[in-house]
Amino acid sequence: MRRFFLIVGIALFTLGAFTLGCTKQPEKISHHPANEQDYLTIATGTVSGPYFTIGEALAKVYKTKLGYNTAVRSTDGSVENVSLLENHKADLAFVMSDTAAFELDRYVKSRDARSKQPPFKAVAGLYFNYVQIVTLQDENIQSVYDLKGKRVGVGAPNSGVERNARMILQEHSISYQDIQPEYLSYAEAMEQLKNKKIDAAFVTSGLPNNAVLELQKLKDVAIVPIQANIIDHLLKQYPFFEKAELPAGVYQNNQPIPTVAIRNILLVRSDLTDAQVYKMTKTFFENLNTVQQAHQAANNINRDGAGKGLVVPLHSGAIKYFKDSGIQ
Repeated sequence: MRRFFLIVGIALFTLGAFTLGCTKQPEKISHHPANEQDYLTIATGTVSGPYFTIGEALAKVYKTKLGYNTAVRSTDGSVENVSLLENHKADLAFVMSDTAAFELDRYVKSRDARSKQPPFKAVAGLYFNYVQIVTLQDENIQSVYDLKGKRVGVGAPNSGVERNARMILQEHSISYQDIQPEYLSYAEAMEQLKNKKIDAAFVTSGLPNNAVLELQKLKDVAIVPIQANIIDHLLKQYPFFEKAELPAGVYQNNQPIPTVAIRNILLVRSDLTDAQVYKMTKTFFENLNTVQQAHQAANNINRDGAGKGLVVPLHSGAIKYFKDSGIQ
């Protein structure tokens, strides 16, 4: 009897092993074409700025609607974001037009004969970033000229904010030697203002900026205006600047405040396929309401004008989307 059970046991073991060997394990199936990435990294900005908030919303859209694995990367801003695109460490990036124009010009002038195209193209023009020079009412800073000799937050290193700060100060004949520059993110700058460790800070972002809103819960905030003659000269020198106003009531201001604004652009790696960029552009605009719910600044994104007047050429996949939509 024992011999019988032994023989049956061996038979069952052998049959099980044979069955296991013949069973094919499930494979991971990609729902995207072989030449299309299954993942997307989106370079944004500091966590307290609109870039990051809007980037998070866009990442969720691409994950739920297109099935991509998405990651949102917090950065110091536009200059770093372009570098991430160039080095294939990001696939999409939010960048201000001035930085995009400068970096494209740098690339064109430095590239060798083998280079066929710049490493980044545009998907769409977005909302405007407003130059906001934030101070406290008791600092009594009435104009940019009053920043001489002051401690000024000029933006994070490698940010579009810092580049803007240099340009605005230069128009007022102020250099970094005339101030005490502090390289701070939005949140860091507002914290330093609150604690009286700086006197003013440049904040170039969509409206409203969350860090400024948090500060005004505790302090009386003031925005320093830019004079009309300075604005006119800036517009002549730099085509990416536009005349603008901070609307009354956006912070604690009863009247509109004159300033300049710069359009944001959503950039993409040039080497992504036309089909993939087409899908990404189409999905972005088909779910624009979701993105706009994430941050008020995105309400100013206009699909009809998103492919026009950009300082960086559109990716051919984006061009096809705008043409198919009857926009271009």
